[in-house]
Amino acid sequence: MTALTRLLAAVVLPCLLAVTTVAAPAPATATGYGDDPDPLRALLLPPLDAVVALLAPLPVPATPYTGEVCVSGADACIDDVVARMQTRLDGLASSCSHSAIFSLAYLRVTENVRDAVRSGYFADRAWLNRVDAVFAQMYFDTTARWAAGDRTGIPAAWRIALQAEDDRAMSGLGNFLLAMNAHINSDFPHVLATVGLTGPDGSHKADHNRYNNRLDSLYAPVFAEEAARFDPTFDDIDAGTAEEAVAGVIMRGWREMVWRNAEALVLARTPAAKRLVEKEIEVYAALQAQLIRAFFVARPTKRDAWCAAHGAA
Repeated sequence: MTALTRLLAAVVLPCLLAVTTVAAPAPATATGYGDDPDPLRALLLPPLDAVVALLAPLPVPATPYTGEVCVSGADACIDDVVARMQTRLDGLASSCSHSAIFSLAYLRVTENVRDAVRSGYFADRAWLNRVDAVFAQMYFDTTARWAAGDRTGIPAAWRIALQAEDDRAMSGLGNFLLAMNAHINSDFPHVLATVGLTGPDGSHKADHNRYNNRLDSLYAPVFAEEAARFDPTFDDIDAGTAEEAVAGVIMRGWREMVWRNAEALVLARTPAAKRLVEKEIEVYAALQAQLIRAFFVARPTKRDAWCAAHGAA
């Protein structure tokens, strides 16, 4: 078992065991994995998808979006995000910054969201465009403040992730997981609470769940591109496709927790109750960050030399 498998199992297993006791698994064909060539993924993910689908959203009243980012919900919102991400990645890649790892992964995810939205994959196109744009803006704001030396208000999980990038003391995979944890577990609940969990036609949770399957298709190509450009050890996996399957499990666990934390933020009855939820979100993300930070320490020499030769797109 590789370090990634051990880490993912350690992070997600308690949540997975708790969740899978709620309902019996569905057959593989029920969620589209009947012809999946990966037997582990076909074994793990369909039952988990069935369980997640049974976890009904809490009754959260619909509220109008009052933010300033992507007010229209138009497709142009994601086009702008992709352009900004590409510009940011080009700059980071040219200097072989260790921040390029997550920048590349986030760009590929955003391109995938854009394509999914425009294919009619989601029920509420405008909501997904807005969620994507607001989510990305939090990332741009946090990284810009960090680069400017402003640490005020930056969540602990992001401080750990960004300091590790600056210290050049982690493997590429470690940088990826640290930033992914910070952006999903720390930022995403606030994004969902801000954009809204419920629309005129009901809860958006089905659209939230629906993206889990799209993410499954990204792990292998993104990991391969990271290895080809920035860190040749990024996809040094010795357990076949196990890491991709377990990554699918942990992302489902994280994303379900994100939704529940967003509900808790919206439903908090007093400012004090909301502050408590915010603290719980930050502490959980920080604990995940500390665990990841301890697993993936690495010297940068080989990685930086590889990037100097291969990092340009």
